[in-house]
Amino acid sequence: MPDNNTELDQMQATYVAAVEQLIDAIGQEEALASVNHTIAKWTSGRIRTSTKTKPAIVKDAKRRYEDALRQKFFNF
Repeated sequence: MPDNNTELDQMQATYVAAVEQLIDAIGQEEALASVNHTIAKWTSGRIRTSTKTKPAIVKDAKRRYEDALRQKFFNF
């Protein structure tokens, strides 16, 4: 009988998507750090707002995925 990992697959996909969004936000922040001072002043508020919550989203997705793995494989 095949093992049904649909829920784990979804949690892993959510975790991966959150990491990809964080990588994108970091890339945007890196681009901001490398531009002319005038442009950086104009765009800094918009980019920083998006990067503040991304690490928390990744940590939450990771925690949910790891908790599900512990439950499935170790029953705790």
